[in-house]
Amino acid sequence: MSYTCISAEQAKAMISSGAQIADVRDPASFSNGHIPGAVALSNETLQDFLQDADPDQPWIVVCYHGHSSQGAASYLAGQGFDDIYSMDGGFELWRQLFPDMIETGKGE
Repeated sequence: MSYTCISAEQAKAMISSGAQIADVRDPASFSNGHIPGAVALSNETLQDFLQDADPDQPWIVVCYHGHSSQGAASYLAGQGFDDIYSMDGGFELWRQLFPDMIETGKGE
């Protein structure tokens, strides 16, 4: 079980095709800006996420710069998520490339 590293451009294309986003940054950073539709994923929300998320759906894990997301993607792959990705460059790169595709607030 493994995950695939993808570029921000690949992530954007996958999102437009229905891929889901799991953002593993801290709640304050998530609230200040995240990819539209992203789910905040933390140690506090992990059990609910594992219970509620569809493991057959493509999931892209995002962090600050693309490092922490690799560990989280590996963990999710080990939990039975078959279609899992880590976005290289993280949210900071997304912010630079797609400044018009950012939401603020706590999300759902």
